[in-house]
Amino acid sequence: MTKIQKFKMFIDGQWVDSESNKVIETLNPENNKVWATVPEASSKDVDKAVRAAQNAFEKSWANLHPRDRAKHLRSLANLLRDNAEHLGTIETKDTGKIFRETKTQAKYIAEYYDYFAGLADKVEGTVVPIDKPDLQVTTTRIPIGVVAAIIPWNSQMLLTAVKLAPALAMGNTVVIKASELAPVTLLEFAKLIEKSGIPKGVVNVITGLGEPCGKALTSHDLVERIAFTGGPETAKHIVKNSAENLSQVSLELGGKSPVVVFDDAEQENALNGITAGIFGASGQSCIAGSRLYIHSKIYDEFLDKLVTKAKKIKLGSPMSKDTQMGPLNSFKQLENIEKNIKATVEQGGKIRCGGERSSISNKGYYFPATIIECKNHNLPTAENELFGPVLSVMKFDNEKDAIKKMNDNKYGLSSGVYTANLGRGIRISKAVRAGIVFVNTYRLISPMAPFGGIKDSGYGKEAGIESIKEYTRIKTTWYNSSDKPMTDPFTMG
Repeated sequence: MTKIQKFKMFIDGQWVDSESNKVIETLNPENNKVWATVPEASSKDVDKAVRAAQNAFEKSWANLHPRDRAKHLRSLANLLRDNAEHLGTIETKDTGKIFRETKTQAKYIAEYYDYFAGLADKVEGTVVPIDKPDLQVTTTRIPIGVVAAIIPWNSQMLLTAVKLAPALAMGNTVVIKASELAPVTLLEFAKLIEKSGIPKGVVNVITGLGEPCGKALTSHDLVERIAFTGGPETAKHIVKNSAENLSQVSLELGGKSPVVVFDDAEQENALNGITAGIFGASGQSCIAGSRLYIHSKIYDEFLDKLVTKAKKIKLGSPMSKDTQMGPLNSFKQLENIEKNIKATVEQGGKIRCGGERSSISNKGYYFPATIIECKNHNLPTAENELFGPVLSVMKFDNEKDAIKKMNDNKYGLSSGVYTANLGRGIRISKAVRAGIVFVNTYRLISPMAPFGGIKDSGYGKEAGIESIKEYTRIKTTWYNSSDKPMTDPFTMG
């Protein structure tokens, strides 16, 4: 019998249990067995973490020279590179994502900390050309304070980096709440934070449920900014909670991203890009390209090739180097996918491959690559975010039709276009209402490239040079250089 591992939270530089001693069991999606427990944080634990962050903000981190903060970030980056394989192993065990991706991503995420370390002393103020004599006005950017970073279970290292790195670079302190579905990776990451030399209290990692832990964190009166990645329904609760502290909020939410393939597209490239977009990470990605529109001239030919490719995707243990798709993260996901597929078929959808639990599903939450032909994009699998390897396929006739169908959805996170016509690619990239557009490629990240959505996919940007400014406030300072007193203290202007 495998021994269950016990983990603690990281608060104010100490490893602690919850004040109630309650724990959350975390399952290994590969076999549906408990492999670890983490503390179930109470509102008192949250308060302790936030106050530790506030204390560190006031007494150390905000006053540290930007170059010294950058040194700590670079130290953390090097530790990530050295420990990528270990972090990848933990993340795979906790989430079910394949090891070859988690290991590679953990190593690449170091680039984000290096990137924002380089920006730490590059954010400048201004001298305002004021319209009044003998006065000079300057603006400076100052840190906000305590940041609450709410991280989902998928792509934990990336979605932590795009919040934590710019926050720390600008002098803020952070309380990270890990997802209760897969919290262990971020607790292991906290060990690297401890080793990096970052002062105690600057970064705190807590684990708990949405209620009371998440609510207590996002409504805490000392939290000045909330950076959230997750679903729209949870986001609505967070926005309501933020009314208690009037904190700044950024939301990176779900998506139902459309991809179009024109008749002139290089087909092998399009097939690979579509496969990456919807079957990479078993479709458990906010930017998953889950709505596919194929030009009517090549519809049958291209769809047959895609189905053939999807049927060959190897499902198996996420630790195996040959596995291309591991299990889903939870049974709840599996049930939701099955419910939507059933409803779609009842309304006229046609399953071309997959569609049912894998024969190895008794060992975990496995679901095969699934392609469904849909009469229109209002069918359940084509309209709802499923967070799984399910692709809804439809036809389009021309460029105008493609744009209309791409935009006809409540989400607006990502999108994709495959065409040999550069002008067409540019036109569609301008017309599609999405925060990200991939032209002849898909599912790529970089610390230099901002991402974020519109509509029900949220607001605010993460990564890129502009995102660092979202972790600052502008302070305006007036200087009077005149030796004369104010002429009239009872007028303004």
